[in-house]
Amino acid sequence: MKKTLIAAGFASLMSTTAMAETIGVSMALFDDNFLTVLRNGIQELADGMEGVDVQIEDAQNDVAKQLDQINNFAASGVDAIIVNPVDTSATEAMTKAAADAGVPLVYVNRQPINVDTLPDNQAFVASNEIESGTLETFEVCKMLRAMGKGGGAKAYVMMGELSNQAAVQRTKDVEDILGIDMCNFITVVDQQTANWSRDEAQDLMTNWLSTGEEFDAVIANNDEMAIGAIQAMKAQGLDMAEIVVGGVDATQDALAAMQAGDLDVTVFQNAAGQGGGALDAALRLSRGEDVDQKVYIPFELVTPANVDEYTSKN
Repeated sequence: MKKTLIAAGFASLMSTTAMAETIGVSMALFDDNFLTVLRNGIQELADGMEGVDVQIEDAQNDVAKQLDQINNFAASGVDAIIVNPVDTSATEAMTKAAADAGVPLVYVNRQPINVDTLPDNQAFVASNEIESGTLETFEVCKMLRAMGKGGGAKAYVMMGELSNQAAVQRTKDVEDILGIDMCNFITVVDQQTANWSRDEAQDLMTNWLSTGEEFDAVIANNDEMAIGAIQAMKAQGLDMAEIVVGGVDATQDALAAMQAGDLDVTVFQNAAGQGGGALDAALRLSRGEDVDQKVYIPFELVTPANVDEYTSKN
């Protein structure tokens, strides 16, 4: 099994297949904007292939339900399984279930805790989270400097689900960037989780605003939370031109918020590319072919200067 880190290429799989293949897909949650694009990417690519069928199920953010789905897929005789894990610290049981059944498994988007010890017939397709929060926070830093805040600025940090590797890494990225000389003028007032949720982020931001604490930026682990924060600030009449707000994912809602002048920076995470890469890996593994065990789709910085380039990508 090769373990090089390369971008996924799946154009060759668009040709017809010799026999029907079924791929079981367990998504952590259907009711999520980014994961919906990822799920649609898997479905649309499969629809363009002759003889490939995908069965996609919603784990509804329930770890036990997701493990049941994996076991059921294996028992039904699928050729491979794709998993977008609910809890990245609970993936060892999923790996074991698939391995015991002899069914190839591909984790997508969320890095499993056992990523470095996956069996040869398992793989991981995502984007490197070290890039996401790093690109976001460094751009926030540059924007604050451009606004004349280099002498001192304050920021709030909104974290995703604490059980999720992406949230942990993106928050570490924030801390790492704020620790470098160029950006250590920024002080974090508070950081709390809003569980990737727009509604929870709006409530959290409303609570922060009630303290009367002055601040210059909001750095969120994803776009949904950034949008929730923006909604809370606008509801209280704050001038969004005076506050730098960052997110990650470059969802359509986020791009619209950026075009409206409310969101200042996001990072494009290629959901369709991840979905396609996961399906590519699953099909190749099901055919006994070698795949790269870690496949990273690059993140891309999105700002008002290049936002129009991304409106048709997700």
